[in-house]
Amino acid sequence: MVAGLLFLALAYLAVGQATVNRSGAQTAADAAALAAAQKTRDQLAGMWVDDVRDPAKWGPIFAGDGGVDFCSRADRLAEQNGATAQCHFQPPLSYTVEVKTNKPVGDSVVPGTENVYSTAHATAVIEPLCKPPDAGVKGNDLPQLICRDKVWDLKPDDPSGLPKPNDLFDVHLADSPANDQ
Repeated sequence: MVAGLLFLALAYLAVGQATVNRSGAQTAADAAALAAAQKTRDQLAGMWVDDVRDPAKWGPIFAGDGGVDFCSRADRLAEQNGATAQCHFQPPLSYTVEVKTNKPVGDSVVPGTENVYSTAHATAVIEPLCKPPDAGVKGNDLPQLICRDKVWDLKPDDPSGLPKPNDLFDVHLADSPANDQ
């Protein structure tokens, strides 16, 4: 009976090891996908600031046109979290990252775990928060920029009063089915 309880305790320990390893993989995937998406968000926001005096260009920017693939950022973040990544930029506004841990689950009473590596995936989405002005807006004054519940009266000569990247775009993880190991 004692041997059975000891085996059961060791089996629970093995499950715990696997859970920790899997959690590390998910953390790496989430961080990597978010890092790439945030870099793209910052790049798009910079494009908007550069073109703030030309409202006709705002719509394509908010739609993600011109967004650059920053999968290299995802790769670095996965590496920092003890994993290797496969990153997929899905223009215009999302990244999917699949990771595999660099370390296996490890030795345990469960046979075969010494060569099992955890995997996980995450998708990060860049969501525009602003609606571009109507195409018919004319004149020398810039139209108001409406982002969620905030209205911006833009003054391009005062960059400190312009919206920040997180005012223009939201970056978040998309829900995904849990089918990783």
